[in-house]
Amino acid sequence: MSLAFMSLVIIGGLFVLLALGVEIAPAMGIVAGLGLLFFVDQPLDYFARSAFEIMNSFTFTAIPLFVFMGTIYANTGIVGGLFRGAEKLFGGLPGSLASAMIVANAIFGAISGSSLAATATFGRICFPEMEKAGYDARLSLGAIAISGTLSVLIPPSVILIVYGGWQDVSVARLFAGGVIPGVILALFFVITVTMMVLLNPRLAPEASVRKYTAREKMTAIWDLLPFLVVITLILGTIFTGVMTPTESASLGAFLSIVLALLFRKMTYRALKESMLSAVNISAMIAFVLFTARMLGQVFQYIGLTEATSAFMMNMGLGKYATLAIICVLYLILGCFFDSLSMLVLTLPFVAPIVKNMGFDLIWFGVLYVVLAEIGLVTPPFGLNLFVLKGVVPKYEITYIFAGVLPFLIPTAILLILMVLFPEIVLWLPRILYAR
Repeated sequence: MSLAFMSLVIIGGLFVLLALGVEIAPAMGIVAGLGLLFFVDQPLDYFARSAFEIMNSFTFTAIPLFVFMGTIYANTGIVGGLFRGAEKLFGGLPGSLASAMIVANAIFGAISGSSLAATATFGRICFPEMEKAGYDARLSLGAIAISGTLSVLIPPSVILIVYGGWQDVSVARLFAGGVIPGVILALFFVITVTMMVLLNPRLAPEASVRKYTAREKMTAIWDLLPFLVVITLILGTIFTGVMTPTESASLGAFLSIVLALLFRKMTYRALKESMLSAVNISAMIAFVLFTARMLGQVFQYIGLTEATSAFMMNMGLGKYATLAIICVLYLILGCFFDSLSMLVLTLPFVAPIVKNMGFDLIWFGVLYVVLAEIGLVTPPFGLNLFVLKGVVPKYEITYIFAGVLPFLIPTAILLILMVLFPEIVLWLPRILYAR
């Protein structure tokens, strides 16, 4: 059978199943199973071996631990202290509540790694406060939705863990690579809010701005200190090499319980819901990973990955034009796939191209995460939009997306800066791991 026929059957079958409403993981598993039986001549026990290899990965063990850590903070509500502390620090800025929420979201991203948890948590905590203060609903909802994406960029990031394990790239270096772009993007979002309110003061009434004294601003340190200590311990142990990311995830999960107990927010129900969420999310991720690995193996056996790489390299477009095509492809796919599924589905094709063009895989991993952030807030399947719609049901998806649109400009600017100046991503990993 020809490569074209086999590719058409597999890829066409995948899209038919998706169009019929089958979830991405079962759809990949079905077409991979058919490909193994009819095109590769492999027994179906390959499913079991692939599943065992995924679950037996020491790198991927960090995922349920980081997810559990984020769900503890979300379910106990102790992240309210982040918002209160950031509000005191940014109290004098136009649109201070939105800016405080963005900064609190960035800090939460450094102790969570879950964009959906961040969006749900700050939607419940911050939107009522901004609504009561008279903030424009589109500004509030847009800022909450887009700042929730910081959790997939600022380490620890579940997507970066999956990417590192999938491509055999150091997760610690990927985490280091995401720090500076994450800080820059959070700063860009704050600047965007400030400029929008200065240009249109009706977005955030001046009467809602509260000026805090220097003494009150100092007390903000006490609100933020417990979370900054946790961040320092988690990332510090990773970057210094004292712990692996998986061991650091264990430390972070333990510290999340300790903090919840210290704040007297820990309950049996919160602990149970956090554990169940960690199990459910991790099982979903594992299912996607091993079905995608099997599908990738089928693509490799029939020669589709090599043919795609050769076709792109022989087009003669140049490395940056080819990169632009890949970025546009991800922006389009991000409207229809979640970031994890999109990553594992496309990496068998994209990774060889990126390697052959001479791009650094750490840099590309962080670039992918920024592209995936856009997919999280773009319809029709932007997950952050749906999560926020669930928290604030009186506003439609299109209304929330209208609030997100101004924040896509700084995200695009960051993408351009990362392409023009790769050291934005690579400088910190090189400094930390120069030895």
